[in-house]
Amino acid sequence: MQKSPEEVWTRCLKIFKDNVNLQSYKTWFEPIKPIKIENNNLTIQVPSQFFYEWLEEHFVTLLRKTIKRELGENAGLEYQIIVDNGNASNPQTINYPAYKTGGTYNNEVNVPLKFGTIKNPFVIPGIKKVHIDPQLNPTYNFESFVEGECNKLARSAGTAVANNPGGTAFNPLVLYGGVGLGKTHLSQAIGNMIKIKYSSKTVLYVASEKFASQFYEAVQKNSINDFVHFYQLIDVLILDDIQFFANKERTQDILFSIFNHLHQCKKQLILTSDRPPKDLEGIEDRLLSRFKWGLAADLQIPDFETRVAILEKKLYSDGIEFPQDVVEFIAYNIKTNVRELEGALISLVAQASLNKREVDLDLAKKIVKNFVKNISREISIDFIQNTVCDYFDVPVEMLKEKTRKRAIVQARQLSMFLSKGLTKNSLKVIGKHFGGRDHSTVIHSCQAIQNLMDTDGTFKEQVADIQKKIQLSI
Repeated sequence: MQKSPEEVWTRCLKIFKDNVNLQSYKTWFEPIKPIKIENNNLTIQVPSQFFYEWLEEHFVTLLRKTIKRELGENAGLEYQIIVDNGNASNPQTINYPAYKTGGTYNNEVNVPLKFGTIKNPFVIPGIKKVHIDPQLNPTYNFESFVEGECNKLARSAGTAVANNPGGTAFNPLVLYGGVGLGKTHLSQAIGNMIKIKYSSKTVLYVASEKFASQFYEAVQKNSINDFVHFYQLIDVLILDDIQFFANKERTQDILFSIFNHLHQCKKQLILTSDRPPKDLEGIEDRLLSRFKWGLAADLQIPDFETRVAILEKKLYSDGIEFPQDVVEFIAYNIKTNVRELEGALISLVAQASLNKREVDLDLAKKIVKNFVKNISREISIDFIQNTVCDYFDVPVEMLKEKTRKRAIVQARQLSMFLSKGLTKNSLKVIGKHFGGRDHSTVIHSCQAIQNLMDTDGTFKEQVADIQKKIQLSI
């Protein structure tokens, strides 16, 4: 009688647990789901491509020996990788063979998943739409794109375009913002949703640099007409990093022609840039005017809450759990862009696994040092004052004045209270930072804050929130 995949995997888990530390076991083996056993091949489902690559790099020998022990010399293993977890009951997956334990590894085991190479529009005259590869990464979807105040307009506009490509006022839709803020992710998410909702539409994502190099090749081969014809077939054209067209006059001329044709035919254009259209330099006015026909939506640096949500989404998709204080520490200190956030997360996972240690705040601080300068520093009274005033939206210079306005007095007293608890400064030094007040004033302020915390639960939560913001910054 053939063993069920659940029975086999349960026995495998016992072996894994005896051979790796508890953190690695929980992170890399517990999230795996056994799917089926067919022709002596065990299929297991893993949460992501990153998860698969990590297993193959660090645990392939253990996996091979364990599967061999449970299913015999000719046993095999196949991965089922989740590429879209939007539908929890039926996630989108792809299968990827790994190896036969009785022989050699599959030659493709370390080859990354590819989403196709761009079809050559110059050697296939009259190319049919069905043959055009969209060049979209299926992991870039709306489910994996975290919405926040920093990108709400762009995401809403993207959703509207995806639901009605070419039929909204957002044509073209220009998504702009700094490096690593999600422009490529959002633009491809729009394309992926359109492919799902309108399977007959031809969608193409192309980097502006690639577009330009294709045009140069077309000039050399005297096949500009084929080039133009190819792009006129597209229903949804996504051009990434249009600032690359600066000062490329002939490329801009051909783009102008293609843009006009697609727009007049009510085809959808989606453009991304590192700056708004009005600030693009080296772009012809006639092309800039067309970029302004639709909507330009910016993606800004995410705020703290959005950064936490991005990290939690990434951890969940990779089947990993981190302590909350570690997540908040990373989010508080890495503020520039999403790529650095995810980079810190991957580095932390790698260090924890390689060094066989638990993920904790100390390890997170060591990792974040590689991404942020001067991450370790002592808390200063000035920093506490700025944090408190920023929280209650009061001018920091007012803390040194003699005003008796309630909001100012409370911010001053709380700053003194936190300075006493979080710094090594004497009461006299603390008082000097608040307009030269004496130590008795500092003592009175600390007692007043403590009394208020004992009687007002909301205020106590505010104090705890401010204290966490200060401690996460060191």
